[in-house]
Amino acid sequence: MRPVRTLLLLSLLALPALAGCGAPSTAEEVALETDEQKTLYALGVAMSQQLTAAGFSEEDTKAIKAGLVDGLLGREARVDMKVFGPKIDEMIQGKLTVAKNLEAQGSQTYVDAKAAEPGAQKTAAGAIYFELQPGTGAAPVPTDSVKVHYHGTLRDGRVFDSSVDRGEPVTFALNGVIPCFSEGIQKMKVGGKSHLVCPANTAYGDRGAPPHIKPGAVIEFDVTLLEIVNAAPGS
Repeated sequence: MRPVRTLLLLSLLALPALAGCGAPSTAEEVALETDEQKTLYALGVAMSQQLTAAGFSEEDTKAIKAGLVDGLLGREARVDMKVFGPKIDEMIQGKLTVAKNLEAQGSQTYVDAKAAEPGAQKTAAGAIYFELQPGTGAAPVPTDSVKVHYHGTLRDGRVFDSSVDRGEPVTFALNGVIPCFSEGIQKMKVGGKSHLVCPANTAYGDRGAPPHIKPGAVIEFDVTLLEIVNAAPGS
């Protein structure tokens, strides 16, 4: 993992849209007509994804943009970097901690409400399982590989990943995915459909999965088990 300071120096946070995180775009208009212009814009978006979880405000991005532009164009820094450079890590870590705690609190309230709904079942790790449609035959075991269709959303309903939207199912080993997915799918049979609510400790934890999944975030999946592809050797 790169140090936070390196991430900041690689991040063009003057683009408030921040890769689909839902913030309204107020960035100045730029021409995106040629492939080079579009590639430069893509570079900015890719850089910004490194620190979306820190929750920078639009006002914050103005100062970041000024520093970035001055640095890229070789202008003299407007602050003493020996004084303020060492403060970067502390500031970023503070913002990340605040953002993580806020997300974790909201996620816990959401998970508690879901756990109280009719039909909710808890897995050993603490994920919440809802059977939407029963399947038939055997259920997979942890060493099996399975073929599934899934649709992953955040607690506000935004989609972060979906094999359904791509139109192509996915095959993976159950011992190589997040606990929520592994435990939830083991409760299914082929042809079955389920809804999984995955608290952070059963998903991506305090690190999240930037740019879409924040640290401490609960995520959800609608899953259809299409096939138990094979059992791993020794199972």
